[in-house]
Amino acid sequence: MFYVYILFSIKDKQLYTGYTDNLKSRYQAHINGFVKATKFRRPLKLIYYEAYINELDARKRELYLKGGNGKLALKTQLKETYKKVSYKYM
Repeated sequence: MFYVYILFSIKDKQLYTGYTDNLKSRYQAHINGFVKATKFRRPLKLIYYEAYINELDARKRELYLKGGNGKLALKTQLKETYKKVSYKYM
């Protein structure tokens, strides 16, 4: 399985989108500061993920969600979740 995941940074209140073939291991790497892109944005919460059988499908979805239209669609889709985690950590 391949996963596209969304992390919420409690520190800067921003979202991070990533892709992996091992979600538990990758999330632990983020939490422990081993991922350069999120090392200084910790603490992080996993707020969403999607599973794919095909790696190419997962990579395409990740690229879409990182782009303008995808990011907007994601924030619309996760509106209530985003509000909840944003306010919880203010």
